[in-house]
Amino acid sequence: MDNHNRWRTIDIVVASVLGVAFGVIFWAWGLLWNGPADAIPLPGRAVLYGVWLVPAVLGALVVRKPGAAFYTLTLAALVSVALGTSWGWTIVVQGPLEAAAGELAFALFAYRNFRLPVALLAAALAGLAASIYDVFVWYPGTAWGSFRLPYILLTAASSLVVAGLGSVALTRALANTGVLDRFPAGRERAAV
Repeated sequence: MDNHNRWRTIDIVVASVLGVAFGVIFWAWGLLWNGPADAIPLPGRAVLYGVWLVPAVLGALVVRKPGAAFYTLTLAALVSVALGTSWGWTIVVQGPLEAAAGELAFALFAYRNFRLPVALLAAALAGLAASIYDVFVWYPGTAWGSFRLPYILLTAASSLVVAGLGSVALTRALANTGVLDRFPAGRERAAV
């Protein structure tokens, strides 16, 4: 492994902080999803889904190392399970599946491209993995035309906007504060 891909202690710490923070956000988002947002019938509620996929894109954009997307989202999923989620231990499987799908986009570009199109691809792949898992595990008796395809498409769209565009915007905002100066994202502020 070359130095470009070697994780530093600060990479582990920052990815861990992001993972734990988003694990708490996931827990709260689950309360919203099953509470007030429950007023929005499925599959329409899938427009809110992208929040659960942010760590896969954000972790990779900040740390820029192989495994960052996978590590950050998987840790967030495990933290949300530890805090208590209505989906229980299924998230122990689903989180890493979504994370691996997001990681794939960065791997396809050999962890050398962290620009908007790759972030959007990572978000879309994570959203597809999440929604396909959901339609088979949580909604197996639903129709493809009236539920499953709209759910998959709405989840992918939400992922593009919230996890893709949102993570790029959040990375830029963090870089502009100077907190990412020890990372390529902070040194290449205009290029994120």
